[in-house]
Amino acid sequence: MIEEILPPEVASAEAFEDDRDGRLFSEEEAAVAGAVPARRREFTTVRHCARAALGDLGIPAFPLPPGAQRAPRWPAGVVGSMTHCAGYRAAAVARTSRVHSVGIDAERDEPLPEGVLEMIGLPEERAMVDRLAARQPATSWDRLLFSCKEAVYKVFFPLARRMIGFDAVRVDIGGGGRFGARFLVPPPTAAGRAVHRVTGRWLGRDGLLLTAVALC
Repeated sequence: MIEEILPPEVASAEAFEDDRDGRLFSEEEAAVAGAVPARRREFTTVRHCARAALGDLGIPAFPLPPGAQRAPRWPAGVVGSMTHCAGYRAAAVARTSRVHSVGIDAERDEPLPEGVLEMIGLPEERAMVDRLAARQPATSWDRLLFSCKEAVYKVFFPLARRMIGFDAVRVDIGGGGRFGARFLVPPPTAAGRAVHRVTGRWLGRDGLLLTAVALC
Protein backbone atom coordinates (compact mmCIF):
# COMPACT_ATOMS: atom_id res chain seq x y z
CA MET A 1 0.00 0.00 0.00
CA ILE A 2 2.58 2.58 1.06
CA GLU A 3 4.45 2.32 -2.25
CA GLU A 4 1.36 3.72 -4.00
CA ILE A 5 1.91 7.14 -2.43
CA LEU A 6 5.70 7.28 -2.69
CA PRO A 7 7.79 8.36 -5.70
CA PRO A 8 9.91 5.76 -7.51
CA GLU A 9 13.10 7.14 -5.92
CA VAL A 10 11.90 5.80 -2.55
CA ALA A 11 12.05 2.10 -1.63
CA SER A 12 9.57 0.77 0.89
CA ALA A 13 8.39 -2.36 2.66
CA GLU A 14 5.39 -3.06 4.88
CA ALA A 15 3.90 -5.77 7.10
CA PHE A 16 0.39 -6.37 8.40
CA GLU A 17 1.43 -8.65 11.26
CA ASP A 18 4.49 -8.99 13.44
CA ASP A 19 7.37 -11.39 12.92
CA ARG A 20 7.41 -13.19 16.28
CA ASP A 21 10.77 -14.86 15.55
CA GLY A 22 12.58 -11.77 14.29
CA ARG A 23 16.08 -10.97 15.47
CA LEU A 24 17.70 -7.64 16.25
CA PHE A 25 21.25 -6.30 16.23
CA SER A 26 22.78 -5.84 19.68
CA GLU A 27 22.45 -2.04 19.44
CA GLU A 28 18.75 -2.46 18.76
CA GLU A 29 18.32 -5.02 21.52
CA ALA A 30 19.61 -2.46 24.00
CA ALA A 31 16.94 0.01 22.89
CA VAL A 32 14.08 -2.35 23.80
CA ALA A 33 15.61 -4.03 26.83
CA GLY A 34 12.79 -4.39 29.32
CA ALA A 35 10.09 -3.41 26.81
CA VAL A 36 6.77 -5.24 26.91
CA PRO A 37 6.44 -8.01 24.30
CA ALA A 38 4.06 -6.04 22.06
CA ARG A 39 6.46 -3.08 21.89
CA ARG A 40 9.39 -5.40 21.14
CA ARG A 41 7.48 -7.10 18.31
CA GLU A 42 6.49 -3.84 16.61
CA PHE A 43 10.04 -2.48 17.02
CA THR A 44 11.47 -5.65 15.47
CA THR A 45 9.01 -5.88 12.60
CA VAL A 46 9.37 -2.28 11.50
CA ARG A 47 13.14 -2.69 11.43
CA HIS A 48 12.80 -5.80 9.33
CA CYS A 49 10.72 -3.68 6.95
CA ALA A 50 13.47 -1.06 6.93
CA ARG A 51 16.16 -3.64 6.18
CA ALA A 52 14.05 -5.04 3.34
CA ALA A 53 13.69 -1.55 1.87
CA LEU A 54 17.42 -0.90 2.27
CA GLY A 55 18.05 -4.18 0.48
CA ASP A 56 16.12 -2.82 -2.49
CA LEU A 57 18.70 -0.02 -2.60
CA GLY A 58 21.52 -2.58 -2.53
CA ILE A 59 22.43 -1.86 1.10
CA PRO A 60 23.09 -4.90 3.32
CA ALA A 61 21.49 -5.47 6.74
CA PHE A 62 22.42 -2.63 9.06
CA PRO A 63 21.58 -1.89 12.73
CA LEU A 64 18.99 0.87 13.09
CA PRO A 65 18.90 1.93 16.73
CA PRO A 66 16.89 5.01 17.70
CA GLY A 67 18.79 8.27 17.92
CA ALA A 68 17.73 11.85 18.66
CA GLN A 69 14.01 12.10 19.44
CA ARG A 70 13.86 8.34 18.79
CA ALA A 71 14.36 8.86 15.05
CA PRO A 72 16.24 5.87 13.57
CA ARG A 73 19.91 6.30 12.72
CA TRP A 74 20.21 5.46 9.04
CA PRO A 75 23.35 4.40 7.14
CA ALA A 76 25.45 7.19 5.65
CA GLY A 77 23.96 8.47 2.41
CA VAL A 78 20.43 7.31 3.26
CA VAL A 79 17.29 9.06 4.50
CA GLY A 80 14.30 7.17 5.76
CA SER A 81 11.21 6.95 7.89
CA MET A 82 9.38 4.26 9.84
CA THR A 83 5.82 4.02 11.09
CA HIS A 84 3.58 1.58 12.91
CA CYS A 85 0.03 1.38 14.17
CA ALA A 86 -2.30 -1.46 15.11
CA GLY A 87 -2.13 -4.00 12.28
CA TYR A 88 0.44 -2.19 10.16
CA ARG A 89 4.22 -1.55 10.02
CA ALA A 90 6.17 0.17 7.24
CA ALA A 91 9.47 1.78 6.35
CA ALA A 92 10.60 3.96 3.45
CA VAL A 93 14.20 4.80 2.45
CA ALA A 94 16.05 6.64 -0.29
CA ARG A 95 19.55 7.70 -1.16
CA THR A 96 20.43 11.29 -0.30
CA SER A 97 21.60 11.78 -3.87
CA ARG A 98 17.95 11.43 -4.94
CA VAL A 99 15.84 12.55 -1.95
CA HIS A 100 16.57 15.12 0.75
CA SER A 101 14.15 13.74 3.34
CA VAL A 102 11.18 11.39 3.58
CA GLY A 103 8.39 10.99 6.11
CA ILE A 104 5.63 8.39 6.35
CA ASP A 105 2.87 7.80 8.87
CA ALA A 106 0.13 5.22 9.38
CA GLU A 107 -2.97 5.51 11.54
CA ARG A 108 -6.16 3.56 12.04
CA ASP A 109 -9.05 5.23 10.22
CA GLU A 110 -10.78 6.14 13.47
CA PRO A 111 -11.75 9.52 14.97
CA LEU A 112 -9.28 11.16 17.31
CA PRO A 113 -10.10 11.04 21.02
CA GLU A 114 -12.27 13.90 22.20
CA GLY A 115 -10.34 17.14 22.56
CA VAL A 116 -7.29 16.08 20.52
CA LEU A 117 -8.31 17.87 17.33
CA GLU A 118 -8.41 21.14 19.27
CA MET A 119 -4.86 20.43 20.46
CA ILE A 120 -3.34 19.58 17.08
CA GLY A 121 -5.43 21.59 14.61
CA LEU A 122 -5.26 25.28 13.79
CA PRO A 123 -8.65 27.03 13.49
CA GLU A 124 -8.45 26.92 9.68
CA GLU A 125 -7.59 23.22 9.76
CA ARG A 126 -10.49 22.42 12.07
CA ALA A 127 -12.84 24.24 9.71
CA MET A 128 -11.37 22.22 6.81
CA VAL A 129 -11.96 18.97 8.70
CA ASP A 130 -15.60 19.95 9.26
CA ARG A 131 -16.09 20.68 5.56
CA LEU A 132 -14.50 17.42 4.47
CA ALA A 133 -16.46 15.40 7.03
CA ALA A 134 -19.72 16.93 5.81
CA ARG A 135 -18.94 15.79 2.24
CA GLN A 136 -17.42 12.39 3.02
CA PRO A 137 -18.18 11.25 6.57
CA ALA A 138 -16.76 7.75 6.08
CA THR A 139 -13.18 9.08 6.41
CA SER A 140 -11.79 10.18 9.78
CA TRP A 141 -10.51 13.53 8.54
CA ASP A 142 -9.32 14.62 11.97
CA ARG A 143 -7.10 11.54 12.18
CA LEU A 144 -5.88 12.17 8.63
CA LEU A 145 -4.88 15.72 9.60
CA PHE A 146 -2.90 14.28 12.52
CA SER A 147 -1.21 11.78 10.19
CA CYS A 148 -0.29 14.48 7.66
CA LYS A 149 1.38 16.51 10.39
CA GLU A 150 3.28 13.48 11.64
CA ALA A 151 4.64 12.76 8.15
CA VAL A 152 5.64 16.41 7.71
CA TYR A 153 7.42 16.43 11.08
CA LYS A 154 9.41 13.35 10.04
CA VAL A 155 10.61 15.27 6.98
CA PHE A 156 11.37 18.41 8.99
CA PHE A 157 13.37 16.97 11.89
CA PRO A 158 16.31 15.38 10.02
CA LEU A 159 16.83 18.62 8.08
CA ALA A 160 16.43 21.12 10.91
CA ARG A 161 17.48 18.93 13.90
CA ARG A 162 14.94 20.64 16.11
CA MET A 163 11.48 19.82 17.39
CA ILE A 164 8.32 21.65 16.37
CA GLY A 165 4.77 21.52 17.63
CA PHE A 166 1.56 20.81 15.75
CA ASP A 167 0.95 24.55 15.44
CA ALA A 168 4.16 24.99 13.43
CA VAL A 169 2.63 23.56 10.26
CA ARG A 170 -0.58 24.37 8.40
CA VAL A 171 -1.97 21.48 6.36
CA ASP A 172 -4.36 21.72 3.42
CA ILE A 173 -5.92 18.39 2.40
CA GLY A 174 -6.92 18.45 -1.25
CA GLY A 175 -8.57 16.12 -3.69
CA GLY A 176 -6.99 13.16 -5.40
CA GLY A 177 -5.26 11.91 -2.28
CA ARG A 178 -2.90 14.88 -2.02
CA PHE A 179 -2.10 17.44 0.65
CA GLY A 180 0.18 20.43 1.15
CA ALA A 181 1.84 21.77 4.27
CA ARG A 182 3.33 25.20 4.98
CA PHE A 183 5.79 25.82 7.78
CA LEU A 184 4.79 28.62 10.14
CA VAL A 185 8.20 28.63 11.85
CA PRO A 186 11.69 29.18 10.41
CA PRO A 187 11.80 26.53 7.69
CA PRO A 188 14.34 23.75 7.24
CA THR A 189 16.89 23.91 4.46
CA ALA A 190 17.73 21.34 1.80
CA ALA A 191 20.61 21.71 -0.66
CA GLY A 192 21.20 25.18 0.74
CA ARG A 193 17.67 26.43 0.09
CA ALA A 194 14.85 27.14 2.53
CA VAL A 195 11.90 24.77 2.27
CA HIS A 196 8.78 26.77 3.12
CA ARG A 197 6.25 24.24 1.85
CA VAL A 198 6.07 20.53 1.15
CA THR A 199 3.51 18.37 -0.62
CA GLY A 200 2.46 14.83 0.13
CA ARG A 201 0.01 12.09 -0.68
CA TRP A 202 -2.45 10.08 1.38
CA LEU A 203 -4.35 6.85 1.04
CA GLY A 204 -7.29 5.41 2.94
CA ARG A 205 -7.95 1.68 2.64
CA ASP A 206 -8.82 -1.36 4.75
CA GLY A 207 -9.29 0.69 7.91
CA LEU A 208 -5.94 2.46 7.54
CA LEU A 209 -4.86 6.00 6.74
CA LEU A 210 -1.38 6.31 5.22
CA THR A 211 0.50 9.56 4.51
CA ALA A 212 3.81 10.21 2.82
CA VAL A 213 6.04 13.18 2.03
CA ALA A 214 9.22 12.89 -0.05
CA LEU A 215 11.33 16.00 -0.51
CA CYS A 216 13.21 15.46 -3.76
